[in-house]
Amino acid sequence: MTGRKQVSRLTEALLETAADMNKSGILSSEAHEKITIRHLGRGIEPLHEEISAEDIRKLREEAHLSQAVFARYLNLTPGYVSQLERGAKRPSGPALALLNIIRRKGIEAIT
Repeated sequence: MTGRKQVSRLTEALLETAADMNKSGILSSEAHEKITIRHLGRGIEPLHEEISAEDIRKLREEAHLSQAVFARYLNLTPGYVSQLERGAKRPSGPALALLNIIRRKGIEAIT
């Protein structure tokens, strides 16, 4: 057992919304922490870390891939990858999960 609670898609969406509300100042850090602890348990980090546009570009370049090939690995469009790298969009859901896997284990983990 990994020590991490199994969470539903609804819980993941709630945690993502709470994190966004905390970043925008709508939700206090204390309230955000309370929600996170309630759903994940104490001492457990959220399932997916945020990733910046620059980090996404860096991951792709370190893998020596074009935007089109990188998009294919992530099951995205090249235009969406371009938007992620420019910071016009933020990754979420499966794309964010795959980007975190690539960050931790390298592109080989999904190829």
